[in-house]
Amino acid sequence: MKILITGSNGLLGQHIIKLLIETTGHTIVATGRGASRLPFEVSDLYDYFPLDITDGVAVNDFLLAHEPELVIHAAAMTQPDECEQHPIECWNVNVTATRFLLEAAEKINARFIYISTDFVFDGINGPYKETDEPGPVNYYGSSKLAAEKSVMESDLQWAIVRTVLVYGNILVGNRSNVISWVKDNLMNGKAIKVVSDQLRTPTYVEDLAKGILLVVEKNATGVYHISGEEEMSPHDMAIATADYLQLDKTLMTKVNADTFTQPARRPLKTGFVIDKAKRELGYQPTSFKDSLKKMLG
Repeated sequence: MKILITGSNGLLGQHIIKLLIETTGHTIVATGRGASRLPFEVSDLYDYFPLDITDGVAVNDFLLAHEPELVIHAAAMTQPDECEQHPIECWNVNVTATRFLLEAAEKINARFIYISTDFVFDGINGPYKETDEPGPVNYYGSSKLAAEKSVMESDLQWAIVRTVLVYGNILVGNRSNVISWVKDNLMNGKAIKVVSDQLRTPTYVEDLAKGILLVVEKNATGVYHISGEEEMSPHDMAIATADYLQLDKTLMTKVNADTFTQPARRPLKTGFVIDKAKRELGYQPTSFKDSLKKMLG
């Protein structure tokens, strides 16, 4: 099967492609903004092309030229504060581009997997099941929910994979996440403030990639929550990281979300109930402790 992946240069995109190359025989058409930042040799199974997904004509022409049987749409503007400060750009990337991809995919009858977020929920009654009512509290969440609705209204065979606070080692690049941020600061003797009143079910990126592959292999449709299953705050994650690396925890100050002045409001308690993914897909996440071992050695 020929699979088109958007957002290939990102943390998740890199790991999806790695997993597909190593474990399947699918042909991969990888796309992203600008030049490839992927560590893979071009082969019969893989190629990369720059693609501006906010350019409707370019998207249409690209999909008609390559005719993928499946689109995994992982590209997005994901920083909540940037989305709040640049709402037009956020809408163009997260919503309009998704609609361009859907319209082009309908012409070739491709399957469509959309990667979404826990930020479609308000954070009042988490952790959330797939059937719970969304209610975003910031522009990022609103844009992702609008894109979800476009996917649901399409004539395609579709699946939506929502996830939570993804962490892991990027294969190429220097994008930071909670674990690397804590490690880098503490190793350099820098004091940090870490939020303790926002609860999530953090997701190891390799687990997320495997969950998406399960959706692909099982021809699954509908909405799936794919995350870890341990409820943790960023402070919990920071403490576990410092303990594992035997770093100085006195450099960390435990704070609540009100300590920071941020343009975008964050939902306080999200996280996911992943029973459906376990039952229907056979998904099983790695424990946070074991994920740290994989990341940090």
